[in-house]
Amino acid sequence: MLQGAARLARPLVYVPNSDSDTVDVIDPATYKVVEHFAVGGLPQHVVPSYDLKTLYVTNDTGNSLTAINPQTGRPGATIPVADPYNMYFTPDGQYAIVVAERLGRLDFRDAHTFALHHSLPVPCRGIDHMDFSADGAYLIASCEFSGQLVKVDVAQERVVGTLGLPAGASPQDVKLSPDGKVFYVADKAAGGVWEIDAARFRRIGFLHTGFGAHGLR
Repeated sequence: MLQGAARLARPLVYVPNSDSDTVDVIDPATYKVVEHFAVGGLPQHVVPSYDLKTLYVTNDTGNSLTAINPQTGRPGATIPVADPYNMYFTPDGQYAIVVAERLGRLDFRDAHTFALHHSLPVPCRGIDHMDFSADGAYLIASCEFSGQLVKVDVAQERVVGTLGLPAGASPQDVKLSPDGKVFYVADKAAGGVWEIDAARFRRIGFLHTGFGAHGLR
């Protein structure tokens, strides 16, 4: 059921180990670690490129990306990038958006060369996760430390709105619902998932899941 470059990738699971600055590669058929290699400082996420031909480890304090060849499962080039806590690609594949959490900004970079195109400061603290609207026109990003969400116009590369969550909130991952109507925002402090109306950018509900809610798939 896979298409394009994804059909050539080895079926492996890549796990960044933040404390040891390494990545473990797991074979999901045997549940065994089949590769283990060093990367830059404080690896946080492993992100597929827009064309699915490369995986990138975001080395936060290492200020770098480590490229991985998904056909072999082995690391390749190290690419200098400032403060890559997380990274996403615009829906048209033109830019990589590096989430520079410590620096408080979103860096729009060329999706292939990673040359900086535009650095966008955000009016919140601890920006870390995001997802795009169904039409790709805007994105919603979470701000962990200030308990906010920000809305960014993707084409104009500017912040067009902010939304505060209740006191004590610690929003993490953001995912759009399959029908494109609701953004789900995991909140590890509140122990559940906020529901955000995608069209109106308003909080419409909360789903309790349990303490430590962080990621959504």
